[in-house]
Amino acid sequence: MKRLDTGPVKAIFFDYGGTLDAPGVAWKEQFFPIYKKHGVNVHEKEFARAFYASDDSLTSENPVHMNLTEVVYEQVARVLKNLDIFSPALQEKIARDFLKNSFFEISKNISLLKRLKSRFHIGIISNNYGNLEAICKETGLLNVVDCLVDSNLVGKTKPHPEIFQRGLDALKVLPHESIMVGDNVRRDIQGALDLGMLAVLISPDGVSLPEIPVISQLDELIEILGIRQ
Repeated sequence: MKRLDTGPVKAIFFDYGGTLDAPGVAWKEQFFPIYKKHGVNVHEKEFARAFYASDDSLTSENPVHMNLTEVVYEQVARVLKNLDIFSPALQEKIARDFLKNSFFEISKNISLLKRLKSRFHIGIISNNYGNLEAICKETGLLNVVDCLVDSNLVGKTKPHPEIFQRGLDALKVLPHESIMVGDNVRRDIQGALDLGMLAVLISPDGVSLPEIPVISQLDELIEILGIRQ
């Protein structure tokens, strides 16, 4: 496992969806097996169209007031309506399962963030609906991070350099003094590298990247960073 030279590092930034709420699995990929489990038998491409239409509509509305529970229920409702199979009972089952998984992973990762915070500033940089703060307040992440950068409030999405720069400016660190941890190679990893940041990819698929550490669980960061147990 590749290690990073953390000598100059002062801050670690994390993606939210697929990184802090799941071990390298984006929302669409998290949701699809849950829909299948509850009897929604649609082709993955049809599901993707319904999911992205729901996602885009929420982004356009900028629902800053919605916490994680509220936005998941709304996201699921819109997907089911896009598939023309909405029912409150089905919405409840799918949203409940997704949230159970998310809260479990986030709770586990909060312990890691607390440990890292004794050495580094911690931030979240996320392509989100505008409600990252409400999500982090409900989940407890707000208590362990030093800054939040939400694409829908910045007006730019990763991999645009401006969204990363907002995080760097907020924590008063230079690119080479920071690490970006995320699950998307183009948006999280390449976007950070292009600005001169270090990067760590979280992926369950056993992929490898030249010179970039790859982990399958966030707690593997302890080894990547050379932190003694």
